Amino acid sequence: FGSSHLGPKASRALEKRRRHRRTTPLAMAKVAKKPARKTQEPVTRDYTVHLHKYLHKTQFKKRAPRAIRAIRRFAEKVMMTKDIRVDTKLNKFVWSNGIRNIPHRVRVRMSRKRNEDEEAKEKMYILLQHVPVESFKGL
Repeated sequence: FGSSHLGPKASRALEKRRRHRRTTPLAMAKVAKKPARKTQEPVTRDYTVHLHKYLHKTQFKKRAPRAIRAIRRFAEKVMMTKDIRVDTKLNKFVWSNGIRNIPHRVRVRMSRKRNEDEEAKEKMYILLQHVPVESFKGL
């Protein structure tokens, strides 16, 4: 529909609204360049990953592999790097009760480090290590 079927006042108001929409600061801001992304630096943090909520309604024989994938996904989201390396002790802890009975929570030390390999896609990688804890209360 065009504005021809409206009265003269309504069509003028509609045209005014269209013109106003073109010159909003938001539209002008889109033209401006985005600021450069902050460079990533090596850092180490400890996180508690609540595996139980990620494995809800998961088939028994897929639980442990899916838990490892959930930890990887969590690390990727938090540390913002695609290259993730899981330490063998963390893998052993997740698999300690077998494929079905995964620990409800796991404490993970995530270390973002510089990639030594020159022709690597990512400049940084994440090393995931298990941090043994007595209790998850009050962490």
